[in-house]
Amino acid sequence: MQFRQQALAKLQSPEELDLPVRFARPQGWLVLSVTVVVMAAASVWAVTGSVTSTVGAPAVLTHGQGSYLLQSPVAGQVTAVLAEQGRRIAAGSPVLKVRTADGETVVRSVAAGRVTALAATIGQIISTGANVAAVEKVARAGDPLYATVYVPAANAAAIADRAPVDLTVQSVPAQEYGVLRGHVKSVDRAAQSAQQIAAFLGDRRLGEQFTEDGRPVAVLVQLDRATGTKSGYRWSSADGPPFALDSMTLAEASVRLADQRPVDWLLP
Repeated sequence: MQFRQQALAKLQSPEELDLPVRFARPQGWLVLSVTVVVMAAASVWAVTGSVTSTVGAPAVLTHGQGSYLLQSPVAGQVTAVLAEQGRRIAAGSPVLKVRTADGETVVRSVAAGRVTALAATIGQIISTGANVAAVEKVARAGDPLYATVYVPAANAAAIADRAPVDLTVQSVPAQEYGVLRGHVKSVDRAAQSAQQIAAFLGDRRLGEQFTEDGRPVAVLVQLDRATGTKSGYRWSSADGPPFALDSMTLAEASVRLADQRPVDWLLP
């Protein structure tokens, strides 16, 4: 009987039209308005805004033309070492004397440069084609330094011409003197093997080290010059280190990539 009375009451006033209508509270309208504004601003930023990113990669300070490994054209015993490590030599300069079965042979440099490593010592027995020295190809003492950065191949396409680069030089305390400034001069679009890197730098170990995570792309970075620093280059600090930089010094580079719109992340 009780349920029948409730059903009759429902039929008499099915929509409860006699009850007052409740509107949204002001706090609810405020939350909705803020949400709409935020979503609209995010949509505009996704289309018109940009995001800056960088990629870190190992680098080496060089004179831009790289190095070469001097190999012995004969087999025999080294009787004299005629070049000094760190000294510049002209093309065709004597580097070693090697005693062979046919007499003594002088091993000469192929091109002018600075001897960065000597792999042969007096009394050593060497074979034909053995690496006896590494020579950095630099014609004049005042030739500027560059940085060769070995960037992962996946990031090479996003590097723009003249993109800024910061270099943390291994021999310079960054907390005291800051980072070395430069900009991208060229990007080699072909990935390099360990053998190619070793041939350019004149160091097999660096070739193996820079290809541990895959074949990278070489990016040539021109260092920004500055007349007021001891090194002759621009640093994030005012003066930079109180000494000159040497070639074949290792560094860690931070290369700025091309700006991207956030909406591009959502598009295929």
